Amino acid sequence: MEQKNNSTDKPNKPSKRMPNIPKRPQKTPKFNIFWVYAAIIVGLIAVNFLFNSDNAQPVSYSTFEKEMLIPGDVQKIVSYKADDIVKAEVYIKDSKKDDKKYDKYRKNTGFGNSKGPMVVFNAASPDQLDRLLKESQTNANIPAENQIKAEPVSKSNAWAGVFVNIILPLLLFAGLWIFMMRRMSGGGGGGGGQIFNIGKSKATLFDKESQVNITFNDVAGLTEAKQEVMEIVDFLKNPKRYTNLGGKIPKGALLVGSPGTGKTLLAKAVAGEAQVPFFSLSGSDFVEMFVGVGASRVRDLFKQAKDKAPCIIFIDEIDAIGRARGKGNMMGGNDERENTLNQLLVEMDGFGTDSGIIIMAATNRADVLDSALLRPGRFDRQIYVDMPDINERKEIFGVHLKPIKLEDNIDINFLAKQTPGFSGADIANLCNEAALIAARKGHESVTKQDFLDAVDRIIGGLEKKNKIITKEEKRAIAFHEAGHATVSWLLPHAHPLIKVTIVPRGQSLGAAWYLPEERSITTTEQILDEMCATMGGRAAEKITFNKISTGALSDLEKVTKQAYAMVSMYGLNDKLGNISYYDSRGQESFTKPYSEATARIIDEEASKIIEEQYQRALQILRDNQENLGKLAEKLLTSEVIFKEDLEEIFGKRPSDNDTTELLAENVPAEELVIEPTPVIENKDVPDNENKGVSH
Repeated sequence: MEQKNNSTDKPNKPSKRMPNIPKRPQKTPKFNIFWVYAAIIVGLIAVNFLFNSDNAQPVSYSTFEKEMLIPGDVQKIVSYKADDIVKAEVYIKDSKKDDKKYDKYRKNTGFGNSKGPMVVFNAASPDQLDRLLKESQTNANIPAENQIKAEPVSKSNAWAGVFVNIILPLLLFAGLWIFMMRRMSGGGGGGGGQIFNIGKSKATLFDKESQVNITFNDVAGLTEAKQEVMEIVDFLKNPKRYTNLGGKIPKGALLVGSPGTGKTLLAKAVAGEAQVPFFSLSGSDFVEMFVGVGASRVRDLFKQAKDKAPCIIFIDEIDAIGRARGKGNMMGGNDERENTLNQLLVEMDGFGTDSGIIIMAATNRADVLDSALLRPGRFDRQIYVDMPDINERKEIFGVHLKPIKLEDNIDINFLAKQTPGFSGADIANLCNEAALIAARKGHESVTKQDFLDAVDRIIGGLEKKNKIITKEEKRAIAFHEAGHATVSWLLPHAHPLIKVTIVPRGQSLGAAWYLPEERSITTTEQILDEMCATMGGRAAEKITFNKISTGALSDLEKVTKQAYAMVSMYGLNDKLGNISYYDSRGQESFTKPYSEATARIIDEEASKIIEEQYQRALQILRDNQENLGKLAEKLLTSEVIFKEDLEEIFGKRPSDNDTTELLAENVPAEELVIEPTPVIENKDVPDNENKGVSH
């Protein structure tokens, strides 16, 4: 287990690290693409006003003469030369535009053309146009002083047509395309958000200017894992020490472990110790909706790494792109992810062993990774980062308790023993929660009771003091929890019980708290005793009230998993024998590796084991029914009972000597007995560690 020490920087000496932090450049106003779109729209409107003759209806001269010129509807005529002909634009008087005969010319006019020309006709030359107009008006007996003459202007419409019909649409489409690409590729300013940088790597580079300040001193626990990665650091610092003997620098190291155990922190410590460029990114940074982008980013990442060699590339949550190929792609949705993985496999084999590039990756789902990614030559080492043991938890508490104001008698050994199964992240959360509880209570320092209350809060959930429970329900809960306590106390291999409560907390109405043994293997007798203790709650209800309730749901769920694990995983059943159907690689997701007949036997044997332990619990409680009633009544009165209360009723537990010695180190036994301790029945723990507790 490991955690970063957040208190290594003393508040009164901030200047020691300030020079290592690069100054951020002043932010300048970002260019907004919407101003370009606005300029394009304004330009379109302006061009539409300036070159609106394209919207005028072409007509013949005879139509123009008959319908517009002779009736006197023409306001003016503008002529200009276009190519080898003369075009005449006809403007109609405002008072005549609403005439119905002009509807056929008006319906195709564009925006802003209310003051533009209505129609246009062609003439061979300016002289011909003048002659035609004069002849038509003279024949219509229009006086010479009232006759309309063409007004020649210098006007080139060719470029306007090219701009409106070709250039402007292209600009609009280009602007729309850039806008969509920016949005779909992450938007924002520079870097990977720009469409032209979409294939660039999103890795964050830590180098001399922005060096990682975390070292192995900031990582608590993980002694074996640190030794492995320290050798990688030594490879980068002193490569000749190994190459002189014919050794080759490892290409990659894969950190595997449960969430919160400190894989990412360990990688940062490697970067801080090695003092070489460190590329950090997540597996999801390669994922993009565009085909080929992931592979392009992989190529760009390794290109940058070769330029910065020797260096380290760290890919967190590599399972985002490293899943086994050929699974779950029935609809073709994973093709892009597989292309990215293929490119990563090629690049990891593509650089030489002396290039000084080391790949580090972290995942908590190594079982789903592709086998080609895990082979030696790509990831030469797999470093398992396990949950911390009691000694490592002491180191982690030592790191996270430094910034907290503690009372004088806080014992780290005691806290480490109260937190079996806790990861480094859990311990960090526990320390913070204890500080918050102390502040809520108005304490001047964080006390031991604050830590124990924080353990209750984290494991059991928020206490619900105002939850409405009837007297009958409360009595049933009390006997249920007393049944757990009685059976577990009388069985030699059950986990040592510490506390029983009927105060609602989280989703549970009551709980029996245990301190699991930190053991590596579990025997059949230990599993059966734990199952029997788990069934003690329902058995107590049956004996006392001659009826059962739904309150044993979590109990039934736990014993069912344990029974099926005994039969089908651990080979602890006589009828099936020494055989395991457990698939550690998850290859049998949709099919069972056994026949229907075997499945029936598994179901029967699992049910048989559970029923045997239920009957065993019933017999134990019948033999101790009087003491069961005393314990339940005491629980109804005080709502919380501790180990000393069970000793008063049942006597000292003979199998409790080792645990008592463990808890009594540096702390009086009486003090431990009367205070709440962790491990509630609802805490999920891997079956193979068998750290689960009843209820």
